Amino acid sequence: MSSLTRGGKNAFRNLIRTGSLALIVGLSIGLALVMVLSLKAVQSKIDTVKSSIGNTITISPAGARGFEGGGEPLTETDLKTVANLPHVTKTVKTMNDRLEPSTDTSLASAIDPGTLGQRQQRGLSSRNTNDAPPPDDRPDRQATQTGTRTFTIPVMVAGTNDVSSSTAISGNKLTVTSGKMIAAGKDTDTAIIGKALASKNKLKVGSTFTAYGSTITVVGIFDAGNQFANSEMMMPLTTVQRLSGRTGEVSSAIVTVDSIDNIDKVQKSASLKLGSKADIVTSQDTSKEALDPLTNIKSIATYGLIGSLAAGAVIIFLSMLMIVRERRREIGVLKAIGASNIKVVLQFVTESFVLTILGSIVGGVLGVILSNPILNTMVATSTSGTANAANGAGRFGPGFRMAGAGSIIRTATQGIHTAIGYDILIYGLLAAIVIAVLGSAIPAWFISRIRPAEVMRSE
Repeated sequence: MSSLTRGGKNAFRNLIRTGSLALIVGLSIGLALVMVLSLKAVQSKIDTVKSSIGNTITISPAGARGFEGGGEPLTETDLKTVANLPHVTKTVKTMNDRLEPSTDTSLASAIDPGTLGQRQQRGLSSRNTNDAPPPDDRPDRQATQTGTRTFTIPVMVAGTNDVSSSTAISGNKLTVTSGKMIAAGKDTDTAIIGKALASKNKLKVGSTFTAYGSTITVVGIFDAGNQFANSEMMMPLTTVQRLSGRTGEVSSAIVTVDSIDNIDKVQKSASLKLGSKADIVTSQDTSKEALDPLTNIKSIATYGLIGSLAAGAVIIFLSMLMIVRERRREIGVLKAIGASNIKVVLQFVTESFVLTILGSIVGGVLGVILSNPILNTMVATSTSGTANAANGAGRFGPGFRMAGAGSIIRTATQGIHTAIGYDILIYGLLAAIVIAVLGSAIPAWFISRIRPAEVMRSE
């Protein structure tokens, strides 16, 4: 009888012990399978969250936010140093400007000032003592005021050097509804305008209007999804710089990094290059808040996997050590009739492998049944604590983070579920082989080295 056959039959010599070992090892392997499935599901979710949050950095002049604040504009030379940094894949530069109707452009704004616009203008005008008192937003007092002037919303224009992302207007995604997109890399007197601005001024593709004293041709009309953005227009960056007399100046830039993991590194490098000239804002804090619970789950699953595999190996090791010691006489007889050390070890490894396979079957069933419930429990536990901390910090903590940070975290951890593929089954089989070999080969090897005469004498 070969060593493999003898080892396979020996696995069932004691059915009670075999069943107990299969169950205990099955629990260990089942936990290991749950941890492997959890790691795979969480890593997939981490990759999805990273891609959805984005890997961009916004650079603006120090002290400025849009048309508020102060400071000095950035230059193309400043941004060129950033574009050449490692991990930077693209730099989208923008020049924003406001055109006063009847003064800077023939266009009329598509936005009615309303109460909010009048109130903001009153606040701005009150800072200048040379201005006449702004109109009150209450009709019963407007008629009694003297020296008031009519306030109109300016027409916003954005010059950009890249329209591939189509988000140069107020951060909104643009959809071209008529005509075509501008050629951002060329210095041409062309513009693509929002549909509200086009409707207000009765413009269509091919129509012209004046801006900065020049004639501008409409090459396209876009829809950005809201009234404010649809009342703006976009032109090539160099065109806006030339017409406005601000050649080489840039209002802001969006820098794309090759990976969200490199955002912090690029931000620090850009800060060193630009110094106090620029304010740099990233989504790093948001991404960290969203990824923290997922990273915690990944760590738990990793430690759980290591612990379960170690437990399975120890269980098999102790069990096989006990079995081998019980069969000292049998080993002595086998060696006395000519069995080599390798054949003795192979017999016990085979027996251990059969026991491990039985445990793997039990563990596989348990892993499939329990993987999603255990993963959901880890997600709920990790998400609850992190989200509550984020919301608390958002209200009262350092940095005054958004109170909605908790909702970002919960969104990031939604929809995680495990899935078993052929790769998991292959990994599970390899793990079973490793556990079986490590758990039985060592004790069998030591016991096989004894001399038959010593065994027979001790008996």
